[in-house]
Amino acid sequence: MSLCESILQIVEEESIRQSFRKVSEVHLAIGALAGVELEALKFSFDVVVQHSLAAGAVLHIEIVPAIGHCPVCGQKVVMESRYDACSRCGEYGLQLESGNDMRITHLEVQ
Repeated sequence: MSLCESILQIVEEESIRQSFRKVSEVHLAIGALAGVELEALKFSFDVVVQHSLAAGAVLHIEIVPAIGHCPVCGQKVVMESRYDACSRCGEYGLQLESGNDMRITHLEVQ
């Protein structure tokens, strides 16, 4: 719920800055290791925005792969979990570089 409240706050701040009154689509990019429960997010979004400028807006979600850097072989690899071994050399200790965040990529507004 708090994630959706933060999304709405950002949308409302942007509506003031860019002078729009209605949002028809919200596009999010969510990292594969962001720890976001997608079904809960979708449900909460509809509840949180129901009496706002984003009421009825369609939520689009793109899952962004998590990328880690291997300090042993120096390669960047896709990570399925935080404790994966390097898919190139098999060593552990990957350093997560991306894929643990969530951001609004764009809005469709009126």
